[in-house]
Amino acid sequence: MGRAFTYVILGGGVAAGYAALEFTKRGISHGELCIISEEPLDTTEEFIQTLGGFSKFCGNVAPYERPALSKGFLLPEAPARLPSFHTCVGASEERLTPKWYKEHGIELVLGTRVKSADVRRKTLLTAIGETISYKILIIATGARVGKALQLEEFGVAGSDAENVCYLRDLADATRLVNVMQSCSGGNAVVIGGGYIGMECAASLVINKINVTMVFPEAHCMARLFTPKIASYYEDYYKSKGVQFIKGTVLSSFDMNSSGKVTAVNLTDGNRLPADMVVVGIGIRPNTGLFEGQLTLEKGGIKVNGSMQSSNSSVYAVGDVAAFPVKLFGETRRLEHVDSSRKAARHAVAAIMEPAKASEFDYLPFFYSRVFALSWQFYGDSVGEVVHYGDFSGSTFGAYWVSKGHLVGSFLEGGTKEEYEAIAKATKLKPEIEDLAELERQGLGFALAISRKPPPSQPVEASSSGRLVLQKPMYAWHATAGVVVAASVAVFAFWYGRRRRRW
Repeated sequence: MGRAFTYVILGGGVAAGYAALEFTKRGISHGELCIISEEPLDTTEEFIQTLGGFSKFCGNVAPYERPALSKGFLLPEAPARLPSFHTCVGASEERLTPKWYKEHGIELVLGTRVKSADVRRKTLLTAIGETISYKILIIATGARVGKALQLEEFGVAGSDAENVCYLRDLADATRLVNVMQSCSGGNAVVIGGGYIGMECAASLVINKINVTMVFPEAHCMARLFTPKIASYYEDYYKSKGVQFIKGTVLSSFDMNSSGKVTAVNLTDGNRLPADMVVVGIGIRPNTGLFEGQLTLEKGGIKVNGSMQSSNSSVYAVGDVAAFPVKLFGETRRLEHVDSSRKAARHAVAAIMEPAKASEFDYLPFFYSRVFALSWQFYGDSVGEVVHYGDFSGSTFGAYWVSKGHLVGSFLEGGTKEEYEAIAKATKLKPEIEDLAELERQGLGFALAISRKPPPSQPVEASSSGRLVLQKPMYAWHATAGVVVAASVAVFAFWYGRRRRRW
């Protein structure tokens, strides 16, 4: 038993939705494209409600915007529910409901696990024994936070307790909402101080739950925030009632007779009463099906600037892909929705029109919105840091300078123009000679650069990666040009009069 398609997308996350839309824009025929997603099916009434109450689509969890799960989905009032956040609304494009896929002749194979892949034979074997073959495969399997990265891996039993929650997919989010609703006024312990931990903590507070965050680092968001930036957000969270316990980790749970966690024990001796626990300890790329078949790097599937893997018929996008970041001249694996969206579109463009395909030129971008706060970051957080702005107010930021060039920019509380300015400045990688002057100019530095007209001559990159402007047209060049033009005009006038006389 088997089916054959020209294009198969393995994975049903954000990247799959954006790739599907790009395929349709480029004119694929009905029946050419198939999306296979392992996302678990759930036929409970609570889950049906998350689909907007459309029971006829029950189980058909078409690709959706996953950032909604840690934001609008968890709100106690007017929460986000499907179908409102199907892809590709996150980029202000069409909303791709199950009906949309049907109308465009795209086969959705949902709730289906692929147990093996053979890239040489171009086949995928599902858990129910069906073989699906392809000509071109896009791997968009994302990353996992499930059994392989739950608490047992860290020597802690109890990851399956009914009040221990994770957040990776719609089923996780639905369960988290149900647990939150049963714990109003209670105590929640959030394990982890990264993206998921910070965003879930904010949602828990909004749901009137007392929150304690626990993580081993010296401050929150340690992979990105400087101590000064982190201090601002930690103080803000504290003003909302959140407590922080840093420099320690979970050691064990206390459980009651019904299997629910009643307390969290830490390695520093602290014991925290808990009505619920949210675990945000990181994710790992889903590369297992392709280990030994494709080249891996940085924990993901290595691809080139067209998102093409070491097998010419296989592409990879999203969290699972390690791709060359041109701006920094090295391979990176990025875990963010913006990268997934843009890489998916780029891969499809390269597949459909390889002769026109350019290298993926991506500026790393991260953002978050919690409470009344909103920040954006572009580039890389390496080198010396220059903070600017009013850290006692609502707008401040930082620049990262490495090897004499601006390589990263962060801004809290900016306007659309200001966020666009720091993005443009980071992309240009201007040379920075005076850090004190950069601090003095602050946000004005990025704004000034963004408002400069583009150079009249092309910008070239030297082998060292420095920006090199071609020599400008000096004044004497212009003067000479005027003289030559005038001489030609005089000659043409004289020649014309001579011809009329002839």
